[in-house]
Amino acid sequence: MEKYVVAGLVVSLVMAMLISLYASPEPDGLERVAEDLGFIESATEPTPAPIPDYEMQGVEGPLAGSLAGLMGVIIMFVMVFGIASLVKR
Repeated sequence: MEKYVVAGLVVSLVMAMLISLYASPEPDGLERVAEDLGFIESATEPTPAPIPDYEMQGVEGPLAGSLAGLMGVIIMFVMVFGIASLVKR
């Protein structure tokens, strides 16, 4: 793996862990509209979220968000790296 890829991955992991500490606990725009208009209860998810509400299950406090950010970056890196490897062939 090129050193730029590794450096980019490390920077992304650190940023995900630090920036996630400042994530708002308030619902996002679409969820807020559903709450305001009263149809949030009828919402269904087509597939279960791997990390619901950006918090790791079983972990409390700010560490839950940091771990969720860390896992999100790792999952995306593996997916993109895998696809890039397939396309490169």
